[in-house]
Amino acid sequence: MDTASKQTPAPGRTDSAAAYRNLITATVGFALTFWAWNLISPLSGDFKEQLGLSSFQQSLLVAVPVLVGSLGRIPAGALTDRFGARLMFPLVSALTVVPVLLLIPAKNSYGAMLAVGFLLGLGGTTFAIGIPLVNSWFPPAKRGLALGVFGMGMGGVALSGYFTPRIAEHDENLPFWIVAGALVVYSLLAAVLITDRPDRKVPTESLGTRLGRAGRLRVTWELSALYAIGFGGIVAFGVYLPTYLKTWYEMSPTEAGTKAAGFALVTVVFRPVGGWLSDRFHPALVTAVALLLAALMAIVQAFDPVLDPLGTIALLGMAAGLGLSSGSVFALVSQATPQAQVGSVTGIVGAMGGLGGFVPPLVMGAIYSAKDSYSIGFMLLSDLALAGCVYAYGRMRNVRADT
Repeated sequence: MDTASKQTPAPGRTDSAAAYRNLITATVGFALTFWAWNLISPLSGDFKEQLGLSSFQQSLLVAVPVLVGSLGRIPAGALTDRFGARLMFPLVSALTVVPVLLLIPAKNSYGAMLAVGFLLGLGGTTFAIGIPLVNSWFPPAKRGLALGVFGMGMGGVALSGYFTPRIAEHDENLPFWIVAGALVVYSLLAAVLITDRPDRKVPTESLGTRLGRAGRLRVTWELSALYAIGFGGIVAFGVYLPTYLKTWYEMSPTEAGTKAAGFALVTVVFRPVGGWLSDRFHPALVTAVALLLAALMAIVQAFDPVLDPLGTIALLGMAAGLGLSSGSVFALVSQATPQAQVGSVTGIVGAMGGLGGFVPPLVMGAIYSAKDSYSIGFMLLSDLALAGCVYAYGRMRNVRADT
């Protein structure tokens, strides 16, 4: 046996130590960069007071990094296909340090904050870097769980929401210094610990050609729609749930924030469960069941139940369904997408999922303003989830990578 054959795992097999090393390193990096990505949101109330912002200006300040990060996943995924995660992960993590530190001098100017928020969107692109890395290292039988575990890195947003304002109580600049320092350390470690799979296929076409080819795949947009419902629902509730709880159930801001954090925690926990179930059952079936659960719980919540216990059960049931579907959809990506295009497709799907989270809060707010009720909004969510359930079960069970 020659040296090359010893170093390159056979198709369908993998080096377990290297696979888990990459999974752990990528998940930690995902969480850290998502913490950085979400630095403005937990402090937006303070910025509103300091800079005299309107509600719209505050919303725009929070939205800019999220929108840029979502759209930035498209080129980030394609660049990962070309250059590999070994270069892209530490590079993007290191570059994210720049806008994090720029928040310190920018925080006294709204225009400067918007500009830095645009740059901060870079931290939200690492999702599209980690998915093809993890996907390549794990065989199909373990891929769903591995992708689900990596997806738990989205908990970095919850970590930011909980810790950033508490750290800022000691010094207003301290959160930025801590996150920047953590990113510098991580970037150095990632440069050593992250390795691309030796037999990784490197595309030779240009970035535009590869994105165009991924965009022409029917499955790209089918997966985008399903992910926009699942992960988009998670993003939407992350943004709007505190407002809903304060407005409808008359909770204090602290109590509403705590309840919303519990919702986010359930989505994070159930994401790897969705991946694990997808290793045992077809991910399209798992997606269909998960969206059905979310739809049923949305219908219950549409009837404005008392929060304790029925409303809490309905909201946490929705969180479980949305979390499950987020994990299973990316297990479906790995089955339905040619390996060399996973990064490009992941970028587009991830972008649509992130963008999908910003329509529901606007709809919910508009409906409440017009009708003084949230019921129509929850029924619309149930309709979308039921449509996704039917499509996942009826169409996606038969999709393969060559379609």
